[in-house]
Amino acid sequence: MPFVLISTQIRLETGPTVCGDEWSDPELMEYLGAKLTKALGNNFKEYISEDPVRIILDKLEKRGYKVIAMTGLGQTCIWTLQKDSQDS
Repeated sequence: MPFVLISTQIRLETGPTVCGDEWSDPELMEYLGAKLTKALGNNFKEYISEDPVRIILDKLEKRGYKVIAMTGLGQTCIWTLQKDSQDS
């Protein structure tokens, strides 16, 4: 089953939103309006959208994803979404 991990800093709830890592589905990331970036000092790339989390979650719901978990970790909110493999 496909999974997506979405996160944002609590103080940035209006965006940007982290939508995936460098191995995420490029077509889905394009649909979300996310661009692949590498922040200074990081040794990894991530897809980031300027849209707020609410917009990203709405777009993912339209693609058949459902939120299965949400948590806060420090100053970060994280959502895990899953799509049934039959919907792929």
